[in-house]
Amino acid sequence: MTSGGGIQIPSRLPLLLTHEGVLLPGSTVRFSIDSPRNMHLVSQRLLRGTSLKSTIIGVIPNTRDPEHDTDDLPTLHKIGTAGIAVQVVGSNWPKPHYTLLITGLCRFSVSSLLKERPFVLAEVNKSNPTVSPHVCVLVAKFRRLLDSLPRETLPDVVASMIRTIKQGETTVSLEERFKKALPMLTRQIEGLKLLQKTRKMGPDNDKRVLSVRKGGVFPGRQFNLDEEDEDDDGDDTGSLEKKVHGANMPEAALRVCLKELKRLKKMPQSMPEYALTRNYLDLMVELPWSKSTKDVCWSTWLQCVNMSHIYLLLFGKTSVGRSIARTLGREFHRIALGGVCDQSDIRGHRRTYVGSMPGRIINGLKTVGVNNPVFLLDEVDKLGKSLQGDPAAALLEVLDPEQNHSFTDHYLNVAFDLSQVLFIATANTTATIPPALLDRMEVLQVPGYTQEEKVEIAHRHLIPNQLEQHGLTPQQLHIPQDTTQDIISRYTREAGVRSLERKIGAICRAVAVKVAEGHRLTKTEARSGAGLMGCISYKAAPPEMPIVIDHIALKDILGPPLFEMEVSERFTLPGVALGLVWTPLGGEIMFVEASRMEGEGQLTLTGQLGDVMKESAHLAISWLRANAKTYQLTSMVGGPDPLEGTDIHLHFPAGAVTKDGPSAGVTIVTCLASLFSGRLVRSDVAMTGEITLRGLVLPVGGIKDKVLAAYRAGVKRVILPKRNEKDLEELPANVRADLDFVTAGNLDEVLNAAFDGGFPGTASTRTHHQLTSKL
Repeated sequence: MTSGGGIQIPSRLPLLLTHEGVLLPGSTVRFSIDSPRNMHLVSQRLLRGTSLKSTIIGVIPNTRDPEHDTDDLPTLHKIGTAGIAVQVVGSNWPKPHYTLLITGLCRFSVSSLLKERPFVLAEVNKSNPTVSPHVCVLVAKFRRLLDSLPRETLPDVVASMIRTIKQGETTVSLEERFKKALPMLTRQIEGLKLLQKTRKMGPDNDKRVLSVRKGGVFPGRQFNLDEEDEDDDGDDTGSLEKKVHGANMPEAALRVCLKELKRLKKMPQSMPEYALTRNYLDLMVELPWSKSTKDVCWSTWLQCVNMSHIYLLLFGKTSVGRSIARTLGREFHRIALGGVCDQSDIRGHRRTYVGSMPGRIINGLKTVGVNNPVFLLDEVDKLGKSLQGDPAAALLEVLDPEQNHSFTDHYLNVAFDLSQVLFIATANTTATIPPALLDRMEVLQVPGYTQEEKVEIAHRHLIPNQLEQHGLTPQQLHIPQDTTQDIISRYTREAGVRSLERKIGAICRAVAVKVAEGHRLTKTEARSGAGLMGCISYKAAPPEMPIVIDHIALKDILGPPLFEMEVSERFTLPGVALGLVWTPLGGEIMFVEASRMEGEGQLTLTGQLGDVMKESAHLAISWLRANAKTYQLTSMVGGPDPLEGTDIHLHFPAGAVTKDGPSAGVTIVTCLASLFSGRLVRSDVAMTGEITLRGLVLPVGGIKDKVLAAYRAGVKRVILPKRNEKDLEELPANVRADLDFVTAGNLDEVLNAAFDGGFPGTASTRTHHQLTSKL
């Protein structure tokens, strides 16, 4: 088909059905296609064709939503644009599709459809419009627009004026096209006048500038003359520039922001980098570069202290951090580090990555809005490590007072002063914290609570909180202190109070059910607490009497006691001793059991023991064999060597729990000495301490937690290394008064204190015999 203007198009055209705007004659548009008909058109027509004619196709709007595409051919527009495919690019990710670059040639109208599959083929007629009388008016207005623009902005304006035409705005009639183009050009001229007027009036009137929604496009700005921007900040770079200057940031950060702001002004909003740069600048102006809170406690002392030299405090209690922040009057922010294995969580991502963001430190400062908050680094002992780096190493810069005054987050890429931030970390153990990181911490061990402290905590905090959470009042439920002590000693065994709070919550729920059912106890029944769970008949009076929880009601609600067995019940046979161990949850008691049988002198160890504890067992055996004659120890066959014709089995109960450490040495020696001598260890004695091959007792850690565990278990005598005597000062006065402490420098003193009447062969026993002989 030959038409006026020298443009030739075939009379039969394959049709490309598009959802993305309209192709106009003379314009070049990129289309992404993935529908079956369009894919067949590309593969069978464009990619297989060898002539120029095969690259000419018809582009026509598709009226159907692409999300609801079906095999049925949708209703087509009668008007389309013939174009030449100048580029075809295919890809399989995320799904097969082609990207076409098509230049429009001329308009056509569809006269009939020849086929629908595998692609649409139609008979078309090219439109032959006549020149409209409006052309002179359009040219005049366009010249006015060009004359009013600075010459250096002409390329940007011309490029941006080719805006997307909606499907309903296209038409074949040249008269109609001129009528639609003239109002667009008029709005463009008026928008430029408004921009020039606003710039003359100064930046204070930037809020009057109308924003870029659907009007004309100018370099770095767009204006919509139909509606005002509801967001005062919106895309107004003038307002952003004022915020940058008002953020009180350091000189280096200010230079970076002004440079980015200059780039932002020159950047079209359609560019992906525009949003990235804007987000970066928004973060920079929101950071508290110089905003801080005033300390309300110890203010005189804090004014004299350089906070950059206050090292990190390492607690075992998460709640302490919030209390410190409240006491100082500072903002508080918690950063959970458990399971973090990417250093970018600390240092942030570089802005070259898609989806980049600042690290948790900078993000936390943005959240609190001040530069001197209290940061709680929770569970710092549970940091991981992966191919993405070591977050523990990244924390070194954060926590080192010599470096954190210029901490550089990868996202910011400028230094931020962290020296005024008070960092508090929590951990259950220091064993998994890297030495370099631990070296930057002031370690404060928080021991477990005594039974008296737990009772006070329960009645001051836990019980009132649980009553409130369950909708109860003290007039409806009363838990006496005796009952609380029963819960602590018979239903929980812990250093803290988490299990205690859960047990109290269970009691509150049981009572809340009865209150909700409208039941009330009589005065006598309420005092006794009997039959709380349905063993009595409930009556309606008097409603003001609270339900009192005693040991009967306690068993009704919580079931049989979990820790009923007395320590003394374990000491019915020789070969049992009670040790003290430290765990991340506090101190615990640990039984050590030994038995012997005929054999070949083999030692068997069970109970999931670590290497250090196994070495302690071998040390104990060697020391006892070397001193068997002194302490009158014999084998099963009566020989002087305890292992002659004898196998030893040493067991540490609670086999599912991994055990390690040197502090069980004295306990193993005492257990084996009991086995070889046939004598019972005192049932009210517990001990801890490391041993040497020469029989010395070395100091160990966690003394306060271990002693409190012994106190909870009802132990009366505790044997400790002599060099741990100084640690007894940390114990509560009532614990020191109730317990008998024996400090031992060697194993001879340990054995003498562990057995009633001493142990045969010990120095004190020999002295006693000598004095008796003289008498």
